[in-house]
Amino acid sequence: MILTALVDNSRLENRTDLTVERGLSLHVKTMGRQILFDAGSSQAFCDNAEALNIRIQDVDAAVISHRHHDHCNGVTHFLDRNSKAQVYFRECEETDYCFKAFGFKNDIGIDKALFVQAKRQLSFVNKTTEIFPNVFLVTNLSSRYEQPKGNKYLYADSGQGFKPDTFGHELLMVIKESDGLIVFTGCAHSGVLNMVETAVELFPNTRIKAVVGGFHLVGLPLFNSIGGSKEDIEAIGKSLLTYPIDKLYTGHCTGMKAFGLLKRVLGEKLEHFPTGRSVVI
Repeated sequence: MILTALVDNSRLENRTDLTVERGLSLHVKTMGRQILFDAGSSQAFCDNAEALNIRIQDVDAAVISHRHHDHCNGVTHFLDRNSKAQVYFRECEETDYCFKAFGFKNDIGIDKALFVQAKRQLSFVNKTTEIFPNVFLVTNLSSRYEQPKGNKYLYADSGQGFKPDTFGHELLMVIKESDGLIVFTGCAHSGVLNMVETAVELFPNTRIKAVVGGFHLVGLPLFNSIGGSKEDIEAIGKSLLTYPIDKLYTGHCTGMKAFGLLKRVLGEKLEHFPTGRSVVI
């Protein structure tokens, strides 16, 4: 697998030509397929893809991890450039999403106009679905571990007023290559440990070559605070060490303070994955 970060909150120091935004978009090339995992919040991932010699029109499918704008509002720009690929969402009721803290409220939901723009290219999954051979979208996520404490600022409203978001709109992507799994978390609002546990339950006794995506360990993004305590973050790192994981590539909503705490526990297993970085897994 060749994995490239098209958009993240930061970029490689030597790639000042690439656009940065608070969002996530990854390009995956594996087993003769190209997959876009998340699409950021604008056309930035498209512009960056061109600068990285990746052709958006050649992508075979797009997978959206959840319905927050920083992962899915770029889909409209994807559809402008690619008329063949299906775009996969988790099926859920029509809902508004917002961030609320200290009297401040901000809409963070998907631009619903995209559901009208290209219906024929949209697909909705409500169970584990194999979209290509050995490429799985998973909706039934483990609840063995606590969800991230930073979720307390995130709310959803399906017509009866805003309530804490339960993240019934989130999915997990797992790709099974001949030598192991790659687990894609999006923001891991359900908890990175729960997502890893889900992959282990689906594919027992299988090596996890990599876990990729945000881990939502940030508290208040504006202040780059951590969600919970230092001990909470370190405990997550120690729990991750109990799983058969070779590497973890993260950025976006993990938060740099939390990344530093995890790095102390996970060492070389954990790497930052900024815009413009490519790795062979």
